[in-house]
Amino acid sequence: MDLRLTPNTMPVGLRPNLTGGRATGQVTGAESDGFSGALKSALGSVSAAQKTSTRLQREVQLENPKVSLEETMVAMQKAQIGFQATLHVRNRMVQAYTDIMNMQV
Repeated sequence: MDLRLTPNTMPVGLRPNLTGGRATGQVTGAESDGFSGALKSALGSVSAAQKTSTRLQREVQLENPKVSLEETMVAMQKAQIGFQATLHVRNRMVQAYTDIMNMQV
C-alpha cells in the first residue's frame, strides 16, 4: 500500500505544475475523477495489500523457503494500517454526512 502524496492525491493548492504545456483549466481522465477516483484508488490499494498479506501468510504456512517471516509480518502490518486508515476515512465521511443532514435549512 502506498500512502505517499502524489500529484493526483495532493491538495490542489500544493500540487506542482505538471501540466506539460496544457492549459490549467483542462482536466484529463485520471484527474477528472476527483475524490471518488482517489477513494477508489485507495480502496484498491488496501485490497491489494490485504491480498498480498494473505498470500504471504499462506506461503509461510506451507513452509515455502522463498518467503520470509519478516516479509510476511511487514505485509500484515501494512494491510492492517491501511484497513485502519480506511475505517477512519469511512467514519469521518459518515460523520460529515450526519452533520450535513442535521443542519437546519
